Amino acid sequence: MHNCMQKAIIIGSGVAGLASAIRLAVQGFEVTVFEKNSYPGGKLSGITKGNYHFDAGPSLFTQPQNIEDLFALAGEDMAAYLPYERVSLACRYFYENGKVLDAYADAAKFAAELHNVMGEDADKVLQYLHQAGQLYHNIGSIFLNNSLHKASTWLRPSIAKALASINPKYLFKTLHAINAGSFTNPQTVQLFDRFATYNGSTPYQAPGMLSLIPHLEHNEGTFYPKGGMISITNALYQLAQKKGVHFNFNTPVDRIIESQGKVLGVVANNKNIYADVVVSNMDVLFTYKHLLDNNNITEKLKKQPRSSSAMVFYWGIKKEFEQLHLHNIFFSDNYKAEFDCLFKAGSMYPDPTVYLNITSKCEPGLHAPPGCENWFILVNAPAYSGQNMQHLRTQCRANTISKLNRMLNTDVEALIEEEEILDPLQIESKTASYAGALYGTSSNTKMAAFLRHPNFTNQIQRLYFVGGSVHPGGGIPLCLKSAKITADIIAKDKIKWGNSHHQ
Repeated sequence: MHNCMQKAIIIGSGVAGLASAIRLAVQGFEVTVFEKNSYPGGKLSGITKGNYHFDAGPSLFTQPQNIEDLFALAGEDMAAYLPYERVSLACRYFYENGKVLDAYADAAKFAAELHNVMGEDADKVLQYLHQAGQLYHNIGSIFLNNSLHKASTWLRPSIAKALASINPKYLFKTLHAINAGSFTNPQTVQLFDRFATYNGSTPYQAPGMLSLIPHLEHNEGTFYPKGGMISITNALYQLAQKKGVHFNFNTPVDRIIESQGKVLGVVANNKNIYADVVVSNMDVLFTYKHLLDNNNITEKLKKQPRSSSAMVFYWGIKKEFEQLHLHNIFFSDNYKAEFDCLFKAGSMYPDPTVYLNITSKCEPGLHAPPGCENWFILVNAPAYSGQNMQHLRTQCRANTISKLNRMLNTDVEALIEEEEILDPLQIESKTASYAGALYGTSSNTKMAAFLRHPNFTNQIQRLYFVGGSVHPGGGIPLCLKSAKITADIIAKDKIKWGNSHHQ
């Protein structure tokens, strides 16, 4: 019987690759993962500098149920692999005029805070968050949990009903227009505009549908995995191993073998490795360019606008800051100018919005020495299109330091004990993300959701795609959802193949 097991190959061990490996192993596939790096996790990895440890990439944990579902499916107890706790404060916002706002991960407390600090009508805030929840459950869940490229998705009666319920403004107005119409204080509008950056877009172009994003943080809640975000990768990696998944690290795939419109396997280490199914967790553009040598599709994908990238600073800081929390944002004074800079001029704004994450706030002594803090700083940057990266790095570092000096009333540079910098070009080479774009293509058009590459291709049977560059998009929750969508499609396709496999 064993030799009849169907084989699946997964290219890349980012979050979506790991989740796909687990799902296919549970389906009964013999799964092999090929990873070019020496470690799993893709963007969700870690960095150690001196006595400081940093999460390398994503730093916000929402929707733990996506991971809980995965463990339940595999018949394992998630708590044994990934203990996590709820965080009461989703983010602390700092404004240039000295205002500080605590965005609680509880709708009522958040609404009260916006009333006290910004003068907003608390009921209007609650109404906005309620709408965000409705949008998420009625529309978001369809887009995010199903393939948009299978007729079966659109033929379900529940879908027609949900689509009919949607207020046209969420489709035809920008996120900024929705927010400007919902709140009175421009600084509140800026806070809610920021959610466009969760998929690397600009609020001035991205559709109002994105106003469902705050639902995750302020209605469902924000969480912190014990040990930091790297614990998510470690838990998924352990679970995959427990399910018999085989990993090959330091082993890039050279190409995908296909014949007569059907996938046969991959070439790695100059060997042909055959499989019934191949799932690429590599950026879809690079999959077509490097692994399939398909110039037509590569050029087509290149024409789609990219999401933003990031300039990341990992700083070991020899001081503790009482006024800082796990997640902090220091807002730019002119948001519109900042986004024009990023998306129109392809450059960086001199007064950037700075995101600062400090995991040592949650687990003192674990990621930084006593009395010190591990600062993970992310500044939005344009995707790479030939800019002078060294110049951008130097400029961005100086602008970030002067902003923090001003807003924290301190000399930050004197406190930096360890430093590592990650720029868009390095993001491209480390994580094979085209142009360093963190979320693949941008969501700056109404049709962006439909233009994202599907999780399969009609041109090559048994080749599938997961991860941030394909449907439903980037970020941990969506990458986990892409793995589920793809595994479900494979399960259905498998029935069609019947016993016709094994040449």
